[in-house]
Amino acid sequence: MKSRISEQIAAFLLPTNQTSIREVHTVQLRGAEILIKVLKQEGIHTIFGYPGGVLLDIYDELHKGQIRHILVRHEQGAVHAADGFARASGQVGVALVTSGPGASNTVTGIANAYMDSIPIVVLTGQVPTHLIGTDAFQEVDIVGITRPCTKHNFLIKRVDELAKTIHEAFYIARSGRPGPVLIDLPKDVMAAVTEYEPQTPRKVEEAKPRPASKKAFYVMDLIAESTKPMILSGGGVILGGAAEELRKMAWLTKMPVSSTLMGLGAFPGSDPLWLGMPGMHGTYYANMAISHCDLLIAIGMRFDDRVTGKIDHFAPNAKIVHVDVDPSSINKNVMVDVPIVSDCKSALQSFNALLGQQKFSVDDEQRREWFDQIAAWRKENPLSYCQSDTEIKPQFVIETLYKLTKGKAIITTEVGQNQMWAAQFYNYDEPNTFLSSGGLGTMGYGFPAALGAKIAFPDKLVVDIAGDGSIQMNIQEMATAIQDNIPVKIVLLNNGYLGMVRQWQQLFYGKRYSHTDMTYQPDFLKLAEAYGWLGLRATRPDEVEAVLKQGLEAPGPALMDFRICREECVYPMVRPGGPIHEMALGREMAN
Repeated sequence: MKSRISEQIAAFLLPTNQTSIREVHTVQLRGAEILIKVLKQEGIHTIFGYPGGVLLDIYDELHKGQIRHILVRHEQGAVHAADGFARASGQVGVALVTSGPGASNTVTGIANAYMDSIPIVVLTGQVPTHLIGTDAFQEVDIVGITRPCTKHNFLIKRVDELAKTIHEAFYIARSGRPGPVLIDLPKDVMAAVTEYEPQTPRKVEEAKPRPASKKAFYVMDLIAESTKPMILSGGGVILGGAAEELRKMAWLTKMPVSSTLMGLGAFPGSDPLWLGMPGMHGTYYANMAISHCDLLIAIGMRFDDRVTGKIDHFAPNAKIVHVDVDPSSINKNVMVDVPIVSDCKSALQSFNALLGQQKFSVDDEQRREWFDQIAAWRKENPLSYCQSDTEIKPQFVIETLYKLTKGKAIITTEVGQNQMWAAQFYNYDEPNTFLSSGGLGTMGYGFPAALGAKIAFPDKLVVDIAGDGSIQMNIQEMATAIQDNIPVKIVLLNNGYLGMVRQWQQLFYGKRYSHTDMTYQPDFLKLAEAYGWLGLRATRPDEVEAVLKQGLEAPGPALMDFRICREECVYPMVRPGGPIHEMALGREMAN
């Protein structure tokens, strides 16, 4: 009793400015420490970055080794690597850069992630809060600059806002239609001290099967009534983790499937129902199927111009169903008959549940005519090229790569002809195995993205298919690969041109090759040696397989330089602005 009374008296006499017992145990941390703790709470084990003066508190904290930091050679490389990590793993990628030019160097990478709906968080350093707006050294309004190409962005002004804001940024990045989020971190906020209490990260709830809507029942009726149906899938299927559901629906309904560039891998490229990629450089039979189908079910794609061609001629005979998580993407470019705002997984689960309940069956005779027609288109104009005994054809390199890897590699690409050949001649059977810049078409993306993918999956083979022009955009990251022991492979399709631009100049500008000649290039083998890479070269078709085998089997990073036919073109090709059923198949197009 005496002891209890003494405690009560002591509590009564406690000065009013003295902290409570609960507060005594509250952790006091600097902003930089809070940042690292919150990143770990969000499951981040690796970030890609480049230091600078305003980031010194953060880098001092990184020195403790709680999070792996990959030192890139350019800030754009950091964002692309974070993007590649995110695409391969399905998790949020993180980049860390300094203020001013460090921050502005990230814009292309952020815009690239925004166009392709990739969840990344970009952390930018900023001058101290009292200097913001004074044109201080290395100050730039990165929040204002990136507002049009981020899902959301934040400027942290008080350290006590830091933890909550970071958690919110990760939630925004991964929820709904994913995308990039930027957090601007002033130097004084990173140095400031505040009370820190761990928060539970806000998780995105997994899609759950929902009762079928009237629209879902209507879709079932359309499937039952159609004689020439098909599915067109996009990147949303992969981002939504709905590849399995897509495959199930295709086989339940016996509908052929085509996938956009961003959707490659959502449906197996080796499946008999697979039609290949549609659009400007799509297969003849995919484009003809779209042009003649009577039902088109589009799932997780946005009907961009490279897919649709001339809008007035796109799927002119079809009822169009469009499923997308982003309502702003529906009826934006193509007017549809059945708009369904939903994540792809929930919608496909709903469709499959109805198909199962109704014990849906397809009359083989009903589909036979449609599949016979598709088979005739495929036989008439298969995806092919003219092999040569003297010149290396790029398509042959890709086919040989597929044969040697058995389709098990993660493939990244640059942008241009190399990207299209990789899309056409390598079969992608699993999601998250084809990583490429779709909407923005960013040269220099593929190589740093490959570094990010390899960090995500160190035991998987990761190959960047590149052109001699695009690889030079971020070739400095060869040093990153060596320093951090990231054994990626580069398959370089070297034609000494900016190939896709040259192709357009050949077809539409009378072969006036204005400023597309890249003959004056480094010796890539010597460059590989300078960076500590293995460098290999093939100049004849009979050397291709041996070079690929040696490079792929090498324990470290390897660059394989294939001197391909200089004026090889990507076919099929739809004239820009033309309908997708009008394709050049290997013959020059008239002006």
